Parts: sequence; structure tokens; C-alpha cells
Amino acid sequence: MQELPVTLERHRSTWDFTRLQLQMSLRNLGIFLRRLARHPSAVIGAVVILVYVVAAVFAPWVAPHPPDKVRLGQRLQPPTWTGEFPLGTDQLGRDILSRIIYGARVSLLVGLLTIVISVVVGTGLGTLAGYFRGPFDEVMSRFADLLLAFPYLIFAIGAMAMIGPGFWNLIWALSFKGWVEFYRLARAEVMSEKTREYVEAARALGRSHAAIIVSEILPNIVHSILVLGTLRMGNMIVMESSLSFLGLGIPPRIPAWGSMVNDGHSHMLVAWWLSTMPGLALVVLVLSINLVGEALRDLLDPRLKVD
Repeated sequence: MQELPVTLERHRSTWDFTRLQLQMSLRNLGIFLRRLARHPSAVIGAVVILVYVVAAVFAPWVAPHPPDKVRLGQRLQPPTWTGEFPLGTDQLGRDILSRIIYGARVSLLVGLLTIVISVVVGTGLGTLAGYFRGPFDEVMSRFADLLLAFPYLIFAIGAMAMIGPGFWNLIWALSFKGWVEFYRLARAEVMSEKTREYVEAARALGRSHAAIIVSEILPNIVHSILVLGTLRMGNMIVMESSLSFLGLGIPPRIPAWGSMVNDGHSHMLVAWWLSTMPGLALVVLVLSINLVGEALRDLLDPRLKVD
């Protein structure tokens, strides 16, 4: 009968600790958002990214026309802001604005999925290599150096030429080399952090290697991984557009900004909007992502802070 009050008291203490952690997390999030709001460029970039995301998610309701509807009688119409086709039509009479909106889905998904895969693989391998060192570190480091010897675009072109165009093929081709930067960053950060006093104290308390890595080291390097991931997402979107431009990325039946630019480059003298409009959409999105990434680096990277 005496065990029941002890059990209730234990559960109450656990709930109080969890609630305190949640309150601290919400307070830290509020502080971070207020600091982020002091960067006007980051706010503008975040708003633009949000507009792209909303348009991509709700494309069937936002797009004024089906992206693949052919209207040969209305082909190569110039942009008219008050007309039926605000950004004009292409050589098959398809609405440029609708195709740009649907193309945002491809660019955002490829960029996000590629970065997520690269972060998980690169951070996991880099953490293990930096913490345990030894033969595993030697093999992985040499393999990473080998991949870095190849220019990214040339490597991606070769990979896509072997496995063929396709959405998931494109993601795997970009991720196969994209994890290297996260591996090198995580490895260097873990090698630095594992010699600090709080890690030595955790070892002295008898904590396992897994507990030290997950609870002690990773929370202190996650900010660097987040900043690098944000900055590299724009590069992945540009890589996807480059491969689609070359006909090695997204299949032609799916609207993609790179293939749209490729379709219009032969009509530049008579229909400049075919390549210009999707090109501008790409530039604005990548610039917005880079603005947010630069602000996150200023806020989260302690090495850039000046007393």
C-alpha cells in the first residue's frame, strides 16, 4: 500500500519536468523568432518561401488552368496582366503561370527530400566517424574525398545518364554526393565536442556512447547542420533545374522549371517570356532560401558572434 503514493509522486515529478522542458522550449522559440524578425531580409525571404509553399500545396485550386491543357489557337500569347493568361502561353498554348505553380511542387520536393536524406546519412556517418575514429573513419573519409573530387553537376549528369530520368532517380542521384558536406561538418564538430568537459563528465557518470552522442553531442551541433542544410537547399533546387534543362531530370510530362526554360530557349527572339518567367521563379525562390539561411547562420553559429 505504501508503493502507490511513491508511484504517484514519481509520475507527478516526471510530468512537472516535461512541462518545464516544454515551457523552456516555447520560450526559446519565441526568443529566436523575435531575433529572426530583426532581420528584414530574412522576414522577406520567409514570406516569399511561404507563398511558394502555399501555391505548391494548393496548386489545383490556385492555378488558373490545368498545366497540361493544349490550346494551339492561343499559342505564344504574350503576358497580359489583365487577360486570361497573366504570364502568357507557351508554344502549345499552355498557361505559363499554371505550369510555374505546378513546377514549384517539383523544385520544393526535390530540394527538401534531397536535403533530408543528405542530412540524415551525412550526419549519422559523420557522428560515428568523429566519435569512434579508427578504420571506419579512415574508410569513410577517403570515400568522401573521392566523391568531392568530382564536380557536383558532372557527377549528377553521369548518375542520371546511368539510371535514367525520373523523380526518385533524381533525388537519389543528388543525395549520393550531397551527404558528403554534412558528413565532413558533423565529423569535425563531433571531434571538437567529444573532448569537452561535459562529455568527460558524462563518461565519468557511466553513460553509454549512444546516450552521450544523442543527449550530449548532437544537441550542440544541430545548429550548424541546420544552417548548412538551409543554405544547400537552394543549391539542390538549382541542380534539379539544371538536370531538367538538360533532359536528365524530371520527365517532360511533369511541369518543371528547368524543362520550361529548355522549351523556351529556342523561342527567345519571338517569345522571351517562355524562359524568362520560370527562370525568374527559380531565382526568387533560391534567393529567398539563401536570405533565410544567412540569417540563421548569423543567429545560430556562435563562431560568427562578436562580443
